Amino acid sequence: MSSNAVPALGRRELTRWFWRQLTSMRTALFLLLLLAITAIPGSIYPQRGVDARAVETYFLDHPKAAPTLDKLGFFSVYTSPWFSAVYLLLMISLVGCILPRTFVYFRALRARPPRAPRHFSRLPASTTFETSSTPDEVAAAARKALGRARIDVVDRDGVVELSAEKGFLREAGNLVFHVSVVVVLIGVAVGTLYGYRGSVIVTDGGGRFSNSLTQYDEFSSGSLFSSDDLPPFSFTLDKMSTKFQPFGSPQEGAPREFRAQGTYTPKPGVGERDFDVTVNHPLQVGSSSVYLVGQGYAPVIKITDAKGNVVWNDAVPFLPADSTYTSNGVIKVPDAQPEQLGFQGFFLPTAAQNAKGASISIFPAAANPLLGLFVWHGDLGLDDGKAQSVFTLDKTKLEQYLRSDGKGFRISLQPASEVGEEASTAKLPGGGTVQYVSTAQFARFQISSSPLVKVPLFGIIAGLIGLMTSLTVKPRRTWVRARQDGSRTVVEVAVLDRVSRDDLPADLDAFLERFKQSLGETEETS
Repeated sequence: MSSNAVPALGRRELTRWFWRQLTSMRTALFLLLLLAITAIPGSIYPQRGVDARAVETYFLDHPKAAPTLDKLGFFSVYTSPWFSAVYLLLMISLVGCILPRTFVYFRALRARPPRAPRHFSRLPASTTFETSSTPDEVAAAARKALGRARIDVVDRDGVVELSAEKGFLREAGNLVFHVSVVVVLIGVAVGTLYGYRGSVIVTDGGGRFSNSLTQYDEFSSGSLFSSDDLPPFSFTLDKMSTKFQPFGSPQEGAPREFRAQGTYTPKPGVGERDFDVTVNHPLQVGSSSVYLVGQGYAPVIKITDAKGNVVWNDAVPFLPADSTYTSNGVIKVPDAQPEQLGFQGFFLPTAAQNAKGASISIFPAAANPLLGLFVWHGDLGLDDGKAQSVFTLDKTKLEQYLRSDGKGFRISLQPASEVGEEASTAKLPGGGTVQYVSTAQFARFQISSSPLVKVPLFGIIAGLIGLMTSLTVKPRRTWVRARQDGSRTVVEVAVLDRVSRDDLPADLDAFLERFKQSLGETEETS
């Protein structure tokens, strides 16, 4: 083996080397960039924690690619192991950068300004002039001209040297900026781990919601959240109001106002209070926020089975599929006899016919509502205890009612309030009836809680202040040397910028002007 071979690093040396690499500013910047890159799939692909139905739709539209993307965590990016790993490494790296720099900064605050160099002419900005003032008067004038700066004056065998340093706020701003990044990361992490988010559809006219896990249509929470922590509030939706841009306007059909009104109870034993929720103006109940994120129509449908029993009489939310609120919905009737019934269809708020004779919706308001339903009978698959979405119909054990030409049997109905009770009722092939009673509206609420939700905001504000301070404060060192030469005093001045800038000569001229005014001198600089 060659005598010049580098010895292998031991465990301690290797650990120290790895820690230095991890806590370097270069690594922190790389991890910050990597975090931004890893977050990109979260904005491209639907996320289960935000919209679980969109994920289901993606699986239906991309049956081959979706399972692979799911295994990679692309539908839950922000809770995936690889995103969490980058997130954690970035926090460790930033903390490892900040702590040593903080200790260095506090030592620098207590340290004396550096001694004046021997040759001022070697510095990027320096000058010399003579004055009739004594060296002590020169030092006093320099103090006055420097203003708020850390100053140290020494007398070396009759030669007075003044050393000054200012601009310490620049490093303070730098540290504040980096600390704010950690604060934002911690705030987001705590909110993600201990927070929750869910959505629920509530029908107006008395629809009620209680904040328990079983009441949610969709629910997601952080890994450290417990369902026992859900605050026990409830609310009742009395009225859902909507307004759209009228026909003929430039933005025909665009939403103008969504407003949900009703009452809520913050906790058991407390009296009811009124609420009025609009878009971007949520109801705040303790640490939870109730946002109005959407609305739609819920036809009130009455169904009787072949034995004449009323087996369904309730509003059914139909989910909007386009800007004209063409909506899709499902009705499951497990109590029907002799067979269970399933309905799948569409709702058109303002029905019309296109050139091909097909029914379409031409406006989102319920000006001419039309309900179309296809009917299945058999086993809905609800008795085996397996959970099902209320918006999908499992047709595995169902058989569709068909017309004589072999096509699916379809019911087309309008509300009884407009066409009368008889015209709004249709008979089923196997016996029983379906009646479209009236049209209600539903509101879709998002209920969320994120602990320390304001911490990231404060962190961002502090970071901006720190960044502006870091960019505007100039860390400068100034030296003044005065020595007696006969009846005159020779004054040497030098300025050094700790951060390279182009305005150093201009700053030197500005300082000299203040300096000479303090001395009462008007001589030109040599």
